[in-house]
Amino acid sequence: MKARLPKGMGGGPSNMQAMIKQAQKMQEDMENLQTELDEKEHEVSAGGGAVTVKIKGNRELVSVNLSEDIVDPDDIETLQDLIIAAVNEAIKTVDNYNSEEMGKITSGLNVPGLM
Repeated sequence: MKARLPKGMGGGPSNMQAMIKQAQKMQEDMENLQTELDEKEHEVSAGGGAVTVKIKGNRELVSVNLSEDIVDPDDIETLQDLIIAAVNEAIKTVDNYNSEEMGKITSGLNVPGLM
């Protein structure tokens, strides 16, 4: 008994070559996008703008800006908490943005180890 492949599967060398070219194009597009995503800067703030963090798409922290109003030598803990909140939110923002942009190329394919 001969196994039958669903339509669009198999079909000889030309179909296989087309699939390989399509995969290579997707890989190239993903590499180009990853480079763009790594360099994109995101700005996130916490505490109503008291702490502003800039972070690149590769999660490299670029800058931390503090409002003069938040700098209180008697209340360092609040400042520390706001910095942590801003950095954590920035990381989430980068991860969500990168996933959405990469998903546009992969058309929603869940490729392990990609992101």
